[in-house]
Amino acid sequence: MTGARRLFIGGEWAEPDGGHYEVIDPATERVVGLAPEASREQAYAAASAARDAFPAWSRTAPEERAAVLDRAAGILRRDLAAHAELARAETGATTGTARGMQVAVAVSRFQRYAKGALEPVESALPPQISEAGPMGPAAVTGALAVRQPVGVVTCVTSYNNPWANPAGKVAPALAMGNTVVVKPAPQDPLSVYAMAAALEEAGVPPGVVNVVSGTDAAVGEAAVASPDVDMVSFTGSTAVGRRIGEVCGRDMKRQLMELGGKGAAIVFDDLDDKGLAAAVAGIGTTFSFYSGQICTAPTRVIAERGVYDRLVRKLTEYIGFLKVGDPRERDTVVGPVISAAHRDRVESYVELGRKEGARVVTGGEHPALPTGFYVAPALLADCTPDMRVVREEVFGPVVAVVPFDADGPEAAEETAITLANDSEYGLIDYVWSGDVARAFRVARRLRAGGVGVNTVGRNMEAPFGGFKRSGVGRDVGSYALHAYSELQAIVWPGG
Repeated sequence: MTGARRLFIGGEWAEPDGGHYEVIDPATERVVGLAPEASREQAYAAASAARDAFPAWSRTAPEERAAVLDRAAGILRRDLAAHAELARAETGATTGTARGMQVAVAVSRFQRYAKGALEPVESALPPQISEAGPMGPAAVTGALAVRQPVGVVTCVTSYNNPWANPAGKVAPALAMGNTVVVKPAPQDPLSVYAMAAALEEAGVPPGVVNVVSGTDAAVGEAAVASPDVDMVSFTGSTAVGRRIGEVCGRDMKRQLMELGGKGAAIVFDDLDDKGLAAAVAGIGTTFSFYSGQICTAPTRVIAERGVYDRLVRKLTEYIGFLKVGDPRERDTVVGPVISAAHRDRVESYVELGRKEGARVVTGGEHPALPTGFYVAPALLADCTPDMRVVREEVFGPVVAVVPFDADGPEAAEETAITLANDSEYGLIDYVWSGDVARAFRVARRLRAGGVGVNTVGRNMEAPFGGFKRSGVGRDVGSYALHAYSELQAIVWPGG
């Protein structure tokens, strides 16, 4: 147990007005530590501290900001083992995931934006030549586009990755000269306080980074609504994103939102055995990666009839090799979901799919484990596009497979595109085909912020964000620096 944490406001570790609450290990159901319960007033105080710190921090030399971020990366790397153990205990992630995909990714993001702080923020525009007229003599007008920091950014982070997700917000925001208030998810905030301590050790000035947590929605609402806040960066559900958007709209606050997803995975019947194996492994990440608690998961499989039976059989075999259990054990692939309430929600969707007429091929039940919030990976076949289990985000280790028939390759493409785009979400979709040109042709017609062609891999310099109800704006790579900045035009008369 880590003990009782305190809030981080204005460079000071402050006692929470609301006391503390227990953070529970999803695998053991034991207490990991005590997280601080902030009040609304403390959330406002954090925003005020960030506002006070902004003028000086925004005027620091890029080299100074880069040095702070680079030192933070080094401190996190130094303590990686302890941080990974905390991440595993808070989230239920396997040890490999906690080390490699949570803390290590946070380190890499601080390193990336240490370099990002040095990227040019000014770009010269072509001069404009104006002929003589009623407004004056002929002239040449020069122009410069300058990226300026937005101001105070509230970062509301998700529970599925309390290291990579906050780092992906805080690092580029600081690199651009913004100050931040971080409101971590209530389920696993202890990691974010450890990150704040690393930033403090790295030399972040008081008030540049502030962290407030709590189980009361009023804390997050205050961190968003504060008049000192200029921008909100949010990762979470579309429903909460809508409410945040309404608040931001009243004061014209900038928004960056990465919301829900229901990734379509189109599988054409032109795949050979190797291609089919790649599709199965890619779709199978829904079961193994964060136990399906990830918005980019290929959870909605759209399979051409010629490959459908083989795909379902191979996915069933794949699930059979996945060990569900204690995330501390080396051979565990699927750990628990975040809470008992979420486990019940995931299982209810499997049962709903059964009632809607889907065939539950395997999974969806309680594994025979003494403790923990586990869900057996579930595969639902013979689904139809109108089923709720196909249309709604489950956020768990559940894959629904929708077969389709088509009279020829062109008709198959049109049908698959129609089915994939028939969703309120549009974060990341996937296409598996033996014909790469065909896969790219289909990818360009999908209404999603990203498309994986024969892969679930990511390019971490590519823009990330969603169409439709999957979000607003883009981040990752240099796009994140743009997201946490405002464009200013400076013009002047030429000679």
